[in-house]
Amino acid sequence: MFKIKRICCIGAGYVGGPTCSVIAHMCPEVHVTVVDVNESRINAWNSDTLPIYEPGLQEVVESCRGRNLYFSTDIDSAIRNADLIFISVLSNPEFLAEGTAVRDLKEPDRVLIGGDETAEGQRAIQALCDIYEHWVPKSRIITTNTWSSELSKLAANAFLAQRISSINSISALCEATGADVEEVALAIGMDQRIGSKFLKASVGFGGSCFQKDVLNLVYLCEALNLPEVASYWQQVIDMNEYQRRRFACRIIDCLFNTVTGKKIALLGFSFKKDTGDTRESSTIYISKYLMDEGAQLHIYDPKVLKEQILLDLSQPHISEDSRRVSDLVTVSVDPYEACRGSHAVVICTEWDMFRDLDYERIYDQMLKPAFLFDGRRVLDHLHPRLQNIGFQVETIGKKVTSSRIPYTPTAGDTRIHINPEPPVKKAKV
Repeated sequence: MFKIKRICCIGAGYVGGPTCSVIAHMCPEVHVTVVDVNESRINAWNSDTLPIYEPGLQEVVESCRGRNLYFSTDIDSAIRNADLIFISVLSNPEFLAEGTAVRDLKEPDRVLIGGDETAEGQRAIQALCDIYEHWVPKSRIITTNTWSSELSKLAANAFLAQRISSINSISALCEATGADVEEVALAIGMDQRIGSKFLKASVGFGGSCFQKDVLNLVYLCEALNLPEVASYWQQVIDMNEYQRRRFACRIIDCLFNTVTGKKIALLGFSFKKDTGDTRESSTIYISKYLMDEGAQLHIYDPKVLKEQILLDLSQPHISEDSRRVSDLVTVSVDPYEACRGSHAVVICTEWDMFRDLDYERIYDQMLKPAFLFDGRRVLDHLHPRLQNIGFQVETIGKKVTSSRIPYTPTAGDTRIHINPEPPVKKAKV
């Protein structure tokens, strides 16, 4: 039987880099080369500072880099010498969650391998199965045809995104009725038919996969003349956009219906904790809505570089004029610096460190009244104490402050509206 001895992975990004690093780590007899046209990215993979942050990844790479794991820009040679080629891990879709990618790779729920239903296709499937069987039980390796593997990937992410949008829709209802979305999520999550995962209300989902894969599903349905199905899944994206915009509106409303010239500290810029990935981060869109109203944003994230934050906020669909970003955005290297002199603190990413900040110190250095918006429900246990300190506390899916500071609007007041912008252009597969 044919045995794979040399693997080439084309693409050294968030999927290819970690996936093939773990393969090299778990299969020491297999020579793995990860190639990319981006020389600076390859240089980073060959340095002490990897191009992406992922818990445990540094140790995995260092354990086998230079032994049976190599990063190179010589794509042609790597392809010529390879027994197996990964191209963005197509037909072997990944089910990684950023922040736990190394654990997901080492202890996967399942490995899905798709291929042609021909003798050659089946041989290729078996060869790849042999690689994964080094550490994954056979019972967790699923083999299908190519279409089934690709649709399984899209459907899995669509179902997860759907759960988040579903609980976020309930969070709006909870705020209107006086219910607590965390209590509702606990109650329905204890139903074994539903389960508790992905029932955490927040400012919305982000990352590279959920929106892309849902929109790919929408596109496929439209292309195959299934408009009702396309419309159903489009609502998942529309609800996510609604939640982001609704949260921004709430900030503006609480700050006496205007944020023009007001300093607002945004804590967290990555789309979730334990990653430096900012793709489709909800913080980007919250920043957009606040910048549209003239807010002065001071942003802090423990893993996202200043250059990445400014690049994301300077994209044409976020800021038509990049000069606006330089005028309205300051990137801080310390959370207390970001909060100093601010009118409001907004927690946008659930980094663990934000639970342990000295909020008395932050309050003392803020302008009064001092507002704290917990967009990730990471400070639930502190809400009473924060109110005793003096904060006006607002969160997702729950009324914390029983009565807000009174405000009388004037004729010159303006505000953004919750009505969504024209639908996002649908991605193509």
